[in-house]
This record gives sequence, C-alpha cells and structure tokens, in this order.
Amino acid sequence: MESVQLVTFVNSVVIPICLFLIMMGMGLTLVVNDFKRVVKFPKAVSIGLANQLIMLPLIGFALANIMPLRPEYAVGVMLLVLCPGGTTSNLFTFLAKGDVALSVTMTAIASVITVFTIPIVLSFSLVYFMGAGTEFQLPIAKTMISLFVITILPISIGMIIKRYKPKLADSSQVLVSRFGVTFLAMLVVFLSYVQRDIIVDAFVNTGPVSLILNLVTMALGYFSSKLLGLNLAQRTSITMEVGLQNSTLSIFMALTLLSNYDMSMTPAIYTLIMFFTAGILVKVFSGKAKKQQATYA
Repeated sequence: MESVQLVTFVNSVVIPICLFLIMMGMGLTLVVNDFKRVVKFPKAVSIGLANQLIMLPLIGFALANIMPLRPEYAVGVMLLVLCPGGTTSNLFTFLAKGDVALSVTMTAIASVITVFTIPIVLSFSLVYFMGAGTEFQLPIAKTMISLFVITILPISIGMIIKRYKPKLADSSQVLVSRFGVTFLAMLVVFLSYVQRDIIVDAFVNTGPVSLILNLVTMALGYFSSKLLGLNLAQRTSITMEVGLQNSTLSIFMALTLLSNYDMSMTPAIYTLIMFFTAGILVKVFSGKAKKQQATYA
C-alpha cells in the first residue's frame, strides 16, 4: 500500500513540480528578443521549426505504423515526437559548441506552439492506435490548460526573473539545466523500478524504434540544415533540437494526463539512447568547432 502511495505521490506531485521548475529554468535563459530572432534570422529558425513541428511527427507516425509495436508503445512514440526540444537539447547544444541562442529560440517557440498541437494530434493518436472507444480519453481543452500551466506559465515566470533579476537568472541557469538532466535520469530509474517486471520486454520492443527515431531525426536535422546552407554552429543546434526530445514532458503526459505506465516506457528507453548518441555528437561537433576556430585563427 505504501509503494502505491509513493508512486501516486511521484506522479501527481513530484513530476509536475520538477517539470515546472525545469521549464522555469528555460525561461531564465530567455528575453523578448529571442522571439524576435524569428524575424531577424528567419531561415535557420524556419528550418529548425519545420523539422520539429512537421517532419518529426510524420517520421514518428510512420515508424509507429511500420515497427511491430504494442498500441501503448506506439502512443509512446507519438508522445515523444510531439514534444520537441527542451532544456536537455539546449544543454547538449552548449556542450557541442552550437548556436545556443538558436537552440533556445526554437525550444521556446516550439513550447508555445505545441501547447495547442499536442492535445489535437495526441487525441487522434489514441483513437488510431488504441482503437475507437478507447478508455484513454484526452479532453482537448483541459489538456491545453494543463500544458499551459506546466510549460508556458513557468517559462513566463523565468523570463520575468531574467528581466528584473538578471544576475540571479544567470547564476541559476547552469544549475537548473543540470537539475533537468539529473531529474530525467532519476525519472528513468524510477520508471525502470516500477515497471521492473516488463522492463526487459519493453527494452526489446521499444529499443529498436527508439534508436531508429533518434538517428533518423538527428540525420534529418543535420543534412537539411547543411543542404540549405546553414553554418556549423546552426547545424549543430538544429541537429540537437530535432534529435533530442523533451522526454520529461512526454513521461509527464503518459503518467499524469493518461495515467498509463506502458506509454511512458518508450520515452524512458529513448532517453537512455538519446543521452548516448548526444554524447557522441558533442564530441564530434565540438571537435569540428575547434578545427574551424583553428582554421580562422
């Protein structure tokens, strides 16, 4: 009984509060001019957002249909691709010496837009993969309000702190980013423990689709931006933004809005793969950036 209460407490209190803090941390890095960057530098932002908001869901939907997945795991794929970016992609972009301002701009704009797109597409996905009359219902208006409270509201609070207490915001940014990555890792461990009876089966079933999704979207981000003439720093940012999803938000929706642990397993296993591939890319891109700097020095 105590373990059930603990799980309930984590799902309903710990995860929402931590996600709120993580999204507020992203707001600490933002100023109004970040949103104006769409007008100032439309090409890079447009390429990134087109990949995130259009190509990413299409690729996820195709893979969820092609791969032999249980309906819950297929919905888990859709949860992932509907939640692009996040503080994790911003952090890895920084480590890879990418264009952090571009990364943060894409994450911020995508966070605003997906408040409206996630409920609609996810509702369709539930009916499509789980079947008509499924017990998993997603009230669109209520879901939009929940996403607003957990994403836009804390981002706005962070931006206000950045505006009026810039030193506090600047000193807190790195800590919040590290907290976000640490919490996500702990969340994966928590899910693995709660679902320990099926974790091996879940990994076998969702591991391949998670790896393919991660590699394909990273390749999409890199080669589309290279083909369209963006510089190395911008290519790095878009690769990270398109290839690294907001797993924390995906897991939050699975556990809190849909109350289904099976749907959270795909994002959890994707996170493990995402950290591994992102670590490799950090080494590759940072190495390229150093060579480029040496060339122009």
